[in-house]
Amino acid sequence: MGVRAADGREAIAPRRLPHVPGFAREPYGGVLRRRGKELRQRVPRAAHQELSIGAGRPDAVAAVEQSSAGRLPELTPIRVGRMAASPFAFLRGSAGLMAYDLATTPVTGVGAQLCGDAHAANFGLYGDARGHLVMDLNDFDETIHGPWEWDVKRLATSLVLVGREVGADAAACRTAAYDMVGAYRRTLRLLAKLSAADAWNAIADEELVSHADAKDLLGTLERVADKARRNTSARFAAKATEAVPGAGAGRRFVDAPPVLRRVPDAEAAAVTASLGHYLDTLPEDRLPLLARYAVQDVAFRVVGTGSVGTRSYVVLLLDHRGEPLVLQVKEARPSALVPHVVKAGFVVPEVSHEGRRVIRGQQRMQVVSDILLGWTTVEGRPYQVRQFRNRKGSVDPAALAPAEVDDYARMTGALLARAHTHSVDPRLLAGYCGKNDELDTAVATFAVAYADRTEADHAELVTAIRNGRIAAEPGV
Repeated sequence: MGVRAADGREAIAPRRLPHVPGFAREPYGGVLRRRGKELRQRVPRAAHQELSIGAGRPDAVAAVEQSSAGRLPELTPIRVGRMAASPFAFLRGSAGLMAYDLATTPVTGVGAQLCGDAHAANFGLYGDARGHLVMDLNDFDETIHGPWEWDVKRLATSLVLVGREVGADAAACRTAAYDMVGAYRRTLRLLAKLSAADAWNAIADEELVSHADAKDLLGTLERVADKARRNTSARFAAKATEAVPGAGAGRRFVDAPPVLRRVPDAEAAAVTASLGHYLDTLPEDRLPLLARYAVQDVAFRVVGTGSVGTRSYVVLLLDHRGEPLVLQVKEARPSALVPHVVKAGFVVPEVSHEGRRVIRGQQRMQVVSDILLGWTTVEGRPYQVRQFRNRKGSVDPAALAPAEVDDYARMTGALLARAHTHSVDPRLLAGYCGKNDELDTAVATFAVAYADRTEADHAELVTAIRNGRIAAEPGV
């Protein structure tokens, strides 16, 4: 006779099924949360305030020169000029130097897919497949699997520098970093309580803004969203192209040096030919869409701050009505974080293609990604491919009012937490980060100290430019 439950019905033992690799062994989160709490014994949360600059650290100018290796030399002065604009701009172009310094700081050993360059200007709006706007991280050139703390500390430091640039006082700058970490920590706790599917699909909408206590930023976001909706391939093509003279339809890019320039026929042909390999990296259901466009022209376009000097093209496509779609074909260099992540004790898998690394990292971190993300190779160099001006918009952190920096900090902290939980279980991180503000205080202390270090590095660069040690082209 079988065992009976209290209500008199026969109890049925749970079915024993084999474990399938890739799935959890049991559905309950207590083990992961406890493991996160246990990590505090090995790496106390207060330890994250530590910053030690080693004697062998490259100086600012040497670091800039090292990071310029392999870039187009004629564009390097533009990159240096952009980095010299402010300490925050210097930080934007020096992800490798900061990783060098972070490699000597305490790490929990818990890995996540990192943005690798999680500063305040690398969050923004973009359109999904139906034209709806999503806000998320939007730059993944340095993406890599590594210590989750590094993204948090880089973002916190950038917020201190932004606060200083817009005129916020020292207390407000520190508070922005502190509140960013608090929002990161609370978002982890929120996601850990949701079902796995709901946590995975959480997006940046008004509810998340409210959770991050960033309501004062809604007006700024609405203005950015209005601008983003107009920031399309069609708008760019209308400004950057002209009708081809003669019989028949067609358009071509117009030179706008130094940012945009037409390229020789052989170079344009090489980029165009590479699109065949790009199609092979897309899901099959995207191919009928691109089959309705014809390639019209190719131009070289200078991009970003950290990316200046890399090879980057825009490709003009037209459909049967002459409506444009513009693709960006951008060189993908190895992540500047690789040697430093290894030094921190993480294993970096061999990368078969740097463009694939960037795109796969982006897809791991975003809830919704550009449907035309892919990669290719042009004349032996790896490239990433994506839509250009896909309703992209971003908050310019340096244009925020001092009172808005803290709201922006909370929002970006929440977004970063959600992005990290696509590659590491939120229950594990929530267990480590905990309920109190110990981590918030520690990272804020680090951020202020590293912001001071960045200001000193920036001053070194400016002095070197003034003394002729390194060439810079400002204002481009």
